[in-house]
Amino acid sequence: MAHLGYFRQEVVVRRKWLDEHNYADLLALCQFLPGPSSSQLGIALGITRAGVWGGLAAWLGFTLPSAIALVLFAYATTLFHATAATGWLHGLLLAAVAVVAQAVWGMATTLCPDKQRATVALLAAIVILLWPVALAQIIILIVAGLVGWRWLSGASLAKPSDLHIAVPRRLSIICAVLFFALLLGLPLARLFIHNQGLALFDTFFRVGSLVFGGGHVVLPLLQREVVPAGWVTNDQFITGYAAAQAVPGPLFTFSAYLGAVARPTPNGWLGASIALVAIFLPSFFFVIGILPFWNRLRIYQPFQSALRGINAAVVGILLAALYQPIWTSAIHAPIDFALTLVAFGLLVIWKIPPWAVVLISALLGIIIQFL
Repeated sequence: MAHLGYFRQEVVVRRKWLDEHNYADLLALCQFLPGPSSSQLGIALGITRAGVWGGLAAWLGFTLPSAIALVLFAYATTLFHATAATGWLHGLLLAAVAVVAQAVWGMATTLCPDKQRATVALLAAIVILLWPVALAQIIILIVAGLVGWRWLSGASLAKPSDLHIAVPRRLSIICAVLFFALLLGLPLARLFIHNQGLALFDTFFRVGSLVFGGGHVVLPLLQREVVPAGWVTNDQFITGYAAAQAVPGPLFTFSAYLGAVARPTPNGWLGASIALVAIFLPSFFFVIGILPFWNRLRIYQPFQSALRGINAAVVGILLAALYQPIWTSAIHAPIDFALTLVAFGLLVIWKIPPWAVVLISALLGIIIQFL
């Protein structure tokens, strides 16, 4: 959720590549799709800016830093638990609270301007807090869409501007065919071809295809796939998860660590590359498969009404995420709240760039560690 706040600040507020409504529509779309919503949103933003190659560039820029760090950690084979609670990491958590709070505030003022949509947002936040499972998010978005379609058709909302999507429909269809061919064909191929590289690719592709709810939901699925099979030990799995929590970037890059430490071969950089590409490949298929049809779909009046309800629910989901897990994992004492207010003020009042606020927060976290 913090990534969504960073994206909004950079793409909507600072660079003005998209307006608020277009960003919210893409966010709503990615919330519906299986897989990591923040990575899919990054791919979609790259595609709207510079076509398919832009989507690939956006994914590489968003994913590689943490993936490389986790592979290096795998090679180092040192436990990360000792530094998982260091001051700089705590400072990053405080910055995340401020960034998500800014995103919730900014999106709420635009997407929930009336009582009806504000109520939808609050109800969505309440439900996801009381029923914190991946299925709940999907149900909330579907119900919010039905509420919007039925009761928000008269809400005043400007016609959305067209997104620049330079993706041929033929490529979209090819992606859909490839997705189902791999999803169904890879398990069948494993029955006849006993190859560890194929097994690794199939496992991570399947997990990336069928996970709703983001990075934390993927962890139990991965654990059930790689630990009982003997590819990694349970201690290695938990150690890698701690490391994944301590580096920036999407949690799905945890796959790079697992591919690097997996036994038997391929492992190392090759295993990491296979696992990383396999778990994110479905996201490319989903985004490229639907974006060419997105402009026509989103200007259809009944769908616009449904999208108003969905966007309001997305604000509620962000609001719930601001509390759990972001607030609860970062704010433990008055000094934590005070530093979060400092970060929030720098972002909202003084308009300091998020990257600078992150650095300041990390430094402040180191300082308070020794107080």
